[in-house]
Amino acid sequence: MIINIYCQALGITPPKLKAVAGHREANTFALLLVALLERGEAMSLADVAARFEEAGIAERSRALLSLQCCQPGRPPVYREGDLYHLDPHDAELDLWAFRLGLRPPKVARIPPKVVEETPRPAPETALTFSELDEAWKDASLLSWSARRLAVAVLDAHGGSLTPAEVVSAVTARTKWHGLKEDAAKFKRHGSAVDVLADGRWAIAASADATVKQARAAVRDRIAVVRRYAAMRTDPTVIEQQRAEWEKKRAAHGAELASLSRALLVVFPPHRPKAAALLDVGEHAITTFVGGELAALPMRLASYDILGGVEVRGSLRALGFAPGERRLAELGPPQKTTKLNRRGRTLKITTALLVQGSCGIGKPFGDEKKLAEFLAKGELTKLRRRLEADVKSLYALYEYGRLHGVVRLRWGFLDERIPAPWVHHDEPVLYDIKRSALAMNVPL
Repeated sequence: MIINIYCQALGITPPKLKAVAGHREANTFALLLVALLERGEAMSLADVAARFEEAGIAERSRALLSLQCCQPGRPPVYREGDLYHLDPHDAELDLWAFRLGLRPPKVARIPPKVVEETPRPAPETALTFSELDEAWKDASLLSWSARRLAVAVLDAHGGSLTPAEVVSAVTARTKWHGLKEDAAKFKRHGSAVDVLADGRWAIAASADATVKQARAAVRDRIAVVRRYAAMRTDPTVIEQQRAEWEKKRAAHGAELASLSRALLVVFPPHRPKAAALLDVGEHAITTFVGGELAALPMRLASYDILGGVEVRGSLRALGFAPGERRLAELGPPQKTTKLNRRGRTLKITTALLVQGSCGIGKPFGDEKKLAEFLAKGELTKLRRRLEADVKSLYALYEYGRLHGVVRLRWGFLDERIPAPWVHHDEPVLYDIKRSALAMNVPL
């Protein structure tokens, strides 16, 4: 039985392309991911187009054209020759699996509470202060007239009140209202509120219609409040779920932190004759030149995470199959950035990112100089230069792990680009500062 390593890493059942084709998130790139997940191994675009035709998604030639236009080599997909592979450890793939309904949410959805409707009091039934508490608590009553607010309070009280008492009754429940103690507006002919001789307010004898309208408005608000309260999740439950999620995230972050890591530099990139390997945990550098390269694959096999610029190509050139190991690509996360509205662009290189992030003026040696060292047999100089190169990569790698981003600085430009080798569950400087603040301890 062939093991589907992609789905095994994600912890999901292999999907069926035909079943996902009608999903609202299923664009061409998403269906490419599903086809690779379904197959469980690398595929060419021609094979994917043929699979699209089998699933009834599109005719083969149109499917191939669409696949070629969807930037098929972007993460979590990578290309080797004509074959397209998935990186099962890329967080973007896990997110796509969730968006396409291939895995359940990490935090289970809480079903809404069932609230039994209570009989609504008759229009002839006076309001109560408990009804005002429920209807007006922290509500915006700016659209309510002063007359309606005053009538509602007086109806709940069952008698006359001073203007200050009426305003206080409303203010005690919400600060967003327009009722004031000014009685001028209630002295008009036909007002629903009478101003008595002693200055107190009372409901006018002819205000039955206004009173019923005020009662209906308050009880309508109560119905709305109860309906939305049933839709909201209990804050205690939310806090409990948040704590559980933080616990899982911390556990996964600790698991990732325990993985052994190494950074690799090879020269020349496509036919290596020399290499430098930096053990991130031990802070040790080993160089391999000529026949020493035969021992490099065994060293690489002892690490859980391998990083470098075009790391997959370097490992392929060394004849080392990474298998299910995590690979940290330290090349630029994007090729270019736009400088102005006229369309001028800047080519992003690893050297630019090292300079902007770590302040290293000349992070990497000249390839012509390295080739000269190799040709003349000046191996000591070659080893030193390779060691300096891998140290620069290490500085960039650790900067990304600390901040979660790398910095691109060029002239007036100063941008931060997410570091793709940092998993969302790995704590960065922001998390460390927040934790220190919560525990009231220094960094």
